[in-house]
Amino acid sequence: MKKNNNNFLFENHIFVKGAREHNLQNIDVEIPRDKLVVITGLSGSGESSLAFDTIYAEGQ
Repeated sequence: MKKNNNNFLFENHIFVKGAREHNLQNIDVEIPRDKLVVITGLSGSGESSLAFDTIYAEGQ
């Protein structure tokens, strides 16, 4: 397990705790690794913030 701020990288999933980027308001989410994952929502609801600003940044 690797920890970076409030986000955790586990062998089988990525767990984001308390994400607060742009329209994200303190959300917790668990995303499986090595799987196709789709993030959907209304325009401006924070899907891109979750995908790019939070999850993608953790992989760098």
